[in-house]
Amino acid sequence: MHELVLRVPEALVEAVSEVLSDELEALSVSVEDADAGTADEQALFGEPGMPAPRAGWQHSTVTALFETDAAATEAATLLLAQDWAEGLAVAALREVAEQDWVRLTQSQFAPVEITPEFWIVPSWHEAPAGARRVIRLDPGLAFGTGTHPTTRMCLRWIAGHARPWPRVLDYGCGSGILAIGAALHGAQAIDAVDIDEAAVTSTQANAAANGVTLKAALPEAARGEYPLVLANILATPLKLLAPLLAGHVAAGGDLVLAGILERQAEELKAAYAPWLALEVSDSEDGWILMTARRSAAAQSPAAGMA
Repeated sequence: MHELVLRVPEALVEAVSEVLSDELEALSVSVEDADAGTADEQALFGEPGMPAPRAGWQHSTVTALFETDAAATEAATLLLAQDWAEGLAVAALREVAEQDWVRLTQSQFAPVEITPEFWIVPSWHEAPAGARRVIRLDPGLAFGTGTHPTTRMCLRWIAGHARPWPRVLDYGCGSGILAIGAALHGAQAIDAVDIDEAAVTSTQANAAANGVTLKAALPEAARGEYPLVLANILATPLKLLAPLLAGHVAAGGDLVLAGILERQAEELKAAYAPWLALEVSDSEDGWILMTARRSAAAQSPAAGMA
């Protein structure tokens, strides 16, 4: 294997990456901050399930892997010859040792602790000795592997409020991790819904792998009221969905929302105020968990729904 390392201005990162992968058939392409570890290092974060705000950093390092030295050399020559490639420079062109890439990738995903007794464990790892409840989940296309604070906070809430919920709605289920977590903590009939059919398929597969029974489908499958409604999405869709999600919460039931930044708390409270009083229940790394409980005597806006 041979590695081509380029120094790329921010404006060219996306174009260079696309040419390397689509036209020059690089085996892999990665982008890193060329200033990492220095005073000029920059943070570049996106919200969960969304792309980063920019394709690269002010000074980016783009690394492409090729099968042969000739292919890597040809890629460098062709890129440098482009009239739009001003500022592009070759930093290195070198042979890299053969590695077990599957094992290397797997080593980057360790078990995730939710509570001392509740863990998310990739299929290639042994569960920790103290784990009493385990979600077996491998990284995939759908959002929700337990590594993001929003997912961990939702699962912590589920573990801390566990009871035999007769019905649960996981709205925007992604990988199905919250629905599976609810099932492991006593939930009975579970509807896991998502607008993405790939997420529905992922949820079905993950539920089967964990021995959990649930119904995964598109959002129109959500019907009536639920003692527990979960939604780990993003603040903007959560605001738009306020009447729908609040309408699904049964009397005495709980609404649990995540995907919200600390600065967005008041916006969410205002959006849900006509139906429920949201409060911040947990926070981690700038993200918050917001929850509300409907009075046992109250009638939800969805009363009478089919």
